[in-house]
Amino acid sequence: MAKEQDISGYLIAPDPTAPRLTRAVEGIDQAGEISRINVVEERPLTIFLNAQEIVTAMTIGDYPEYLALGFLRNQGMLLPDDRITGVDYDEDLETVVVRTERQTSYEEKLRKKTRTSGCAVGTVFGDMMDGLEDVTLPQTQVRSSWLYALAATINRTPSLYLEAGAIHGTVLCWQDRPLVYMEDVGRHNAVDKIAGWMLQTATAADDKILYTTGRLTSEMVIKTAMMGIPVLASRSGFTAWGVEIARQVGLTLIGRMRGQRFICLAGEERLLRDVDPASVPAEDGKHRRKSARA
Repeated sequence: MAKEQDISGYLIAPDPTAPRLTRAVEGIDQAGEISRINVVEERPLTIFLNAQEIVTAMTIGDYPEYLALGFLRNQGMLLPDDRITGVDYDEDLETVVVRTERQTSYEEKLRKKTRTSGCAVGTVFGDMMDGLEDVTLPQTQVRSSWLYALAATINRTPSLYLEAGAIHGTVLCWQDRPLVYMEDVGRHNAVDKIAGWMLQTATAADDKILYTTGRLTSEMVIKTAMMGIPVLASRSGFTAWGVEIARQVGLTLIGRMRGQRFICLAGEERLLRDVDPASVPAEDGKHRRKSARA
């Protein structure tokens, strides 16, 4: 088995060698020796919608335009019929300005901020449940063979996580093919980048799977449902509220995907078990993510 996965099938894949994403830092190891490692960068990115400052997010700094678009879309500040007239990123000022034909004002919404369970302390807004009652997700089938294939491919893909750790990844997939792999210090940022890419490229959501390396929290479930994606999967575990919301909106929620194992806690009716788990190769320790090896 190859040590690393060929990334030619991705539309966007991680670039763990990009110079702005990590920094070399010296420390002292357990034996008292000098050790030099790469650590992930964090940078502020301030997002404006027209003339209004919306939020400052801590991010690794790649794909700022997608992050801004996805954040605004997932917070309901960009409407489905909005015409976007510009997305301008200023690297020196660390700002993105998204402009629309529609005049916008979200003063009341900005007063109702809620901290999320994301590792980088994300920010959403107090009315984040609004609109879920109108969500109807398509009954797109998901095959267990696709899940096994996706896990094997994604876990062997060269990534910033495998290079430096301290980061989350989110992958937009179609059947057994991963398409867009985004990383960031918070899983909410990674999924917002994917939402922004989908918005910019007018990519349909009804036949997609969203794979995340992090926990299946309420925020991840809400964002996935609001994006119209019917299946959310992860190597990691669940929160009770995440499971409850997934069941409420009819989202297929699959977690603890390790080797031959996974568990589905919501939306099981979409799942077609088309392969015997015993026929699936066990994960090779060389290719497991650090959390799995631990």
